[in-house]
Amino acid sequence: MSSRTLRTGISLVSLAMSLAGCANYSGLNTQGVSLEAKSLAAGQSLNGVTLSPAAWPQSDWWKGLGDSQLDGLIQEALRDSPDMQIASARAHQASAAAYAADAERMPTLDASAGVSRSRLARDQDPAGQGGAYSTLRNIGASFNYNFDLWGGQRAAWEAALGQARAAEVDRQAASLTLAADVARAYSDLGRAHIVYDLADEDLKRTRQMLDLSQRRLSAGIDSQYQYQQTESLEASSRASLIDAEKQLQSAKIALAVLLGKGPDRADDISRPNVLQASAVALPSTLPAELLGRRPDLVAARWRVEAASKHIEASKTRFYPNLNLSARAGAESLLGDAMFGSASRFFSIAPTVSLPIFDGGRLRADLDARDADYDLAVAQYNKTLVTALGEVSDSISQLRDIGRQIVAQQHATDIAQDSYNTVVQRFGSGIGNYLDVLSIEQQLLQAQRQLATFNARQIDLSIQLMQALGGGFGAQSLAAANPSPVPQTH
Repeated sequence: MSSRTLRTGISLVSLAMSLAGCANYSGLNTQGVSLEAKSLAAGQSLNGVTLSPAAWPQSDWWKGLGDSQLDGLIQEALRDSPDMQIASARAHQASAAAYAADAERMPTLDASAGVSRSRLARDQDPAGQGGAYSTLRNIGASFNYNFDLWGGQRAAWEAALGQARAAEVDRQAASLTLAADVARAYSDLGRAHIVYDLADEDLKRTRQMLDLSQRRLSAGIDSQYQYQQTESLEASSRASLIDAEKQLQSAKIALAVLLGKGPDRADDISRPNVLQASAVALPSTLPAELLGRRPDLVAARWRVEAASKHIEASKTRFYPNLNLSARAGAESLLGDAMFGSASRFFSIAPTVSLPIFDGGRLRADLDARDADYDLAVAQYNKTLVTALGEVSDSISQLRDIGRQIVAQQHATDIAQDSYNTVVQRFGSGIGNYLDVLSIEQQLLQAQRQLATFNARQIDLSIQLMQALGGGFGAQSLAAANPSPVPQTH
């Protein structure tokens, strides 16, 4: 390149820089400020809770519920569920987008070769004769490179990379959600079996009462009206058993769906064991480490970082840009030397571009990126507040549900003893019929309430494991701990 050409290029760059103020982003700023976990007061709500460094759940936290069949079902769901397939596909999409953004930063080099045979018309023939034939051969290569003077393409790639990392963490979050959903559905199936057993036991009791009423009617102790009331109660118990059977089948099908299988898969699932509730304890490093233990929080932080990089990329479009393109090759007619000096050609074209007037398009784009950042920060803040709220709520309810179970078990035992006594008196012909009906209903209600409390305790234990991140650790992902969330630009 001649010195004159170089001086011309420098002059063009200088002129472009002097015009840089024609399109600018002054006055455009972000408003979002991320919350810090330590700024959210939670000490009063968590006062008195046992603290332990070992309270963080393990990656296979569901094994602590005490049923080996559940472990197999969760592994099956993680392998076959469409929800995981969707999450994996989205992570793949984001990874491909990051790969494409990285490719945009690279120079391009293309090669081409061709041959064409043509017949000239008279108006195309310099000799004015027409009918002449010619064969044109060509071979060449072209090169193009954007110098990315201000790092816009790199920022765009980093933004896409951040989105890809967030999508991968989303996949981890999906697996946590699926495991928790399967555990809950499994617990619901166990409760459905218990409710069915209670309904079956209640039917047996009412049939016993019906038999006693028949004998009392025959003995002239009770009236036909009292006997019919017992018949009605027995019919209601049969209807309740049918409903319990229906609910049991629905619970089986719901679990099969989560496994990604057809409803017949539920027929191969054995009755769940009585699951064990988790101990009420919190990690001693909460809430500081919660930011890296919850996959949804990690993903939200990555999206804030990606939005910040999008802003950087958008700002660089206001600056001058330098692009270099070059071509070289050979072109000749048949009969000429293909690579002779007369056939060779080349061109070098450095280009400087600068936006001067675009009707506000660049400012609108940057303003949109600022809004995206503010939205990402707001979503991160919401996720953080929700996370701490879920932990506090689960702990609080778990702390109280244990006392409720103890009280309800006592009430159930009393109702059972009362029922045994009143039925014995009723069979001896000295008891009151209304007392039998009342106590029987109290017993059934107490048993159902106890089953509900026990199932609720298991559900809260699962919720706590999920609220604490379910054993997720950012260190298990490549570069899964981004730099601190930027506050301003």
